[in-house]
Amino acid sequence: MLNEFDHPVLLFFLSVAVLWLSAWFGRAVLRRRSPPDEDATQDFSVVVGAALALVGLIIGFSFSMAVGRYDQRKNLEEAEANAIGTEYLRADLVPAADGARIRALLNTYVDQRVLFYTTRDRGELALLNDRTTKLQGELWDAVKSPAPTPIGALVVAGMNDVLNSQGYTQAAWWNRIPTSAWVLMFAIAIGCNALVGYAFRSSGKHPFLLLVLPVVLSLAILLIADIDTPRAGFIHVVPQNLLSLKATMRP
Repeated sequence: MLNEFDHPVLLFFLSVAVLWLSAWFGRAVLRRRSPPDEDATQDFSVVVGAALALVGLIIGFSFSMAVGRYDQRKNLEEAEANAIGTEYLRADLVPAADGARIRALLNTYVDQRVLFYTTRDRGELALLNDRTTKLQGELWDAVKSPAPTPIGALVVAGMNDVLNSQGYTQAAWWNRIPTSAWVLMFAIAIGCNALVGYAFRSSGKHPFLLLVLPVVLSLAILLIADIDTPRAGFIHVVPQNLLSLKATMRP
């Protein structure tokens, strides 16, 4: 699946190659087999313009989707840090021994959550998820009681928010641009480059001009893929709120 394609830079070079070949096909094959009619040149220009406008619209729509998901991941990181910080303060409301255990577990839990945002290796991430699940069980055991008091119920509710926030964050990281949107964008981009190649009138003095549109479109695809890929590329969600919270926690 394209949603699993976590190599934006490689996708850029692949896009340049495919789109340039599409433009070359339009110029070297389609134009040679069926030269454009001079009377229909103006109408064909309208078709090319409409196709380029459509691919621009699809790219803009996909970029908006990617940015929306990126903003969601940032907002949920902030919400997760707030939930953990609130529960860390509420640990002072329970008996000292129980509070110390909760704070120690939350300290370790924050470390795991920071690693979730910074880990790039899939194998290490799987181990991290196992440790996080185990820690969540220990955190829940630390706050649950057979007959909770009103204050105990408040602490339990806070821990519930901590655990839920991790689930929301994970769901946001799984929420990527649909494969159908990628397929549609590539299909229209390939068609546009073939049309541009067919309409290309240069006698061969400046063949590099055929490369301009593939490179521009591929740069747009690179940016979209980079923003939409949480663990690869250059644009990442930095866990600033979790790191700030960790600095305020007592060891």
